[in-house]
Formats: sequence, structure tokens, C-alpha cells
Amino acid sequence: VQLQASGGGLVQAGSSLRLSCAVSASFHSFNSLGWYRQTPGKERELVGTITMGRATTYVDSVKGRFTVLRDDAKNTVNLHMNSLKPEDTAIYYCYADQLLPSGRRVYWGQGTLVTVSS
Repeated sequence: VQLQASGGGLVQAGSSLRLSCAVSASFHSFNSLGWYRQTPGKERELVGTITMGRATTYVDSVKGRFTVLRDDAKNTVNLHMNSLKPEDTAIYYCYADQLLPSGRRVYWGQGTLVTVSS
């Protein structure tokens, strides 16, 4: 399984940006998909997820501003980010996971950098 993230860049505070993640396998094989982010010296943080039942969860700091959407026909999972803040600056990683008898298996995209200037 391969994931390819794109869409990062440099934007001003208050702007919007859409990240996209192309997944090489059918979504039917996954438990959930979504996005994490990481800044230097900090652990990777879960930003938002979407399950196969389309239930979504978000970290409190992005609720009401970010939306995770999936397109099953295109095998993409996107992160729509509105009202961006400088503290949203991070490398964003898309993921997909499977729940296997041996445990949870996570696949990662390569990361895309989002920089929000004040």
C-alpha cells in the first residue's frame, strides 16, 4: 500500500489550503484514514480521521476549521483547512490503517509541509 500526499505550501494566517492523499489500495481494506501532523521536537499529533462508516474525529485545536473528506471513486482522502493559524505550521502526514489479527497496521504518506505565516 502506498500513500502520496500533496498540497502543502506557504500561506498567510486566515487562509485556506487543501491537502490531498492518493491511496494505492481500495478503501474497503482499511479501518480508517486521515491525517497527522508533526513539528520539530514534538510527537506526531492526530489531526483528523474518517472511518469506513464516514464518522469523523478531530483534535480540539482544529475543530470547526478542518474537515477530512474521502473520495472512494478516486481513492483519495483530503484535508480541507480553513482559517489557518501560525500554530498549524507542521509537516502533515496522511495515513491509512488496518485492524489485522496480529494488530493494527498503519501505512503512511511521505509528509507535506504546511507553513502559515502571521
